[in-house]
Amino acid sequence: MAPLVLYHWTQSFSSQKVRLAIAEKALKCEEHDVNLPLSEHNEPWFMRLNSSGEVPVLIHGENIVCEATQIIDYLEATFVEEGVPRLMPEEGSMYYPRVQHYRELLDSLPMDAYTHGCILHPELTVDSMIPAYATSRIRSQISNTESELKKLAEENPDLQDAYIAKQKRLKSKLLDHDNIKYLKKILDELEKVLDQVETELQRRNEETPEDGNQPWLCGDFFSLADISLAVTLHRLKFLGLARRNWGNGKRPNLEAYYERVLKRKAFCKVLGHVNNILISAVLPTAFRVAKKRAPRVLGTTLLVSMLAGMGYLAFMCLRKRFTNVILPFRTRQSYF
Repeated sequence: MAPLVLYHWTQSFSSQKVRLAIAEKALKCEEHDVNLPLSEHNEPWFMRLNSSGEVPVLIHGENIVCEATQIIDYLEATFVEEGVPRLMPEEGSMYYPRVQHYRELLDSLPMDAYTHGCILHPELTVDSMIPAYATSRIRSQISNTESELKKLAEENPDLQDAYIAKQKRLKSKLLDHDNIKYLKKILDELEKVLDQVETELQRRNEETPEDGNQPWLCGDFFSLADISLAVTLHRLKFLGLARRNWGNGKRPNLEAYYERVLKRKAFCKVLGHVNNILISAVLPTAFRVAKKRAPRVLGTTLLVSMLAGMGYLAFMCLRKRFTNVILPFRTRQSYF
């Protein structure tokens, strides 16, 4: 069978869902990072793969599949041989409509709006992992991207319509994602979705699996609904929306679920610990900048300088998290 080739960005929410599905199915896949901060997804070679200029993109033989849901459905329909785990129950089974409902419900959440909104309006978050400089950085990046898309449209007549369409989508997104009223509205809607999930998890807990194993969202098996939920919770944690939605007695089933999924082998392989997200996003970007843009004579010096700066930023972020954990412990010790 032809090899699987995935073009993705490590920190792309949609890419993470696809990569987690691939890992859960234990499929071999050749992966290529398309660096979004460096606008590699806007380069003509990638736009010819996917005219919307979005990751992920899967290539399997002569098939090119774009958009996360379609890719995951393709994997489920294509790799059906014995020994490959199924993430979607057979159609007609009692579990099928349950998994499909929660998958669609979770996938309907505007995660790009949550992500950009929390960067642009950090006052909506608590304990966000996003560095403070990101707010001004994303505004300038969006402005630069609009100019870049216009220039690329002029330089590539065959892709002109695709670049113009992407430029229009970018402007529309910015208006919504920078609108505090809209952001508060969708955050309230998120709470309602998580209420449904909490109720469903409570139902699972009230059931007694015959083998004694703890169930997942839709049963005693890890499904596509769990793929969507696991990646969603991890993103919310990174954005600083976790304390708003679970913990301290609020949605205890959701909190316990997230703690369990963090220990799952495939999840650890693909997403890792939330504190490592900044480092995993920063270091590849630093290497690419040095490789693509640094003068040859000064390349090594610039690379070392950039890595030192990026490493320091990541260290400060991790030290802050570590301090938050250690301080309560020290406080308790002082009473003895």
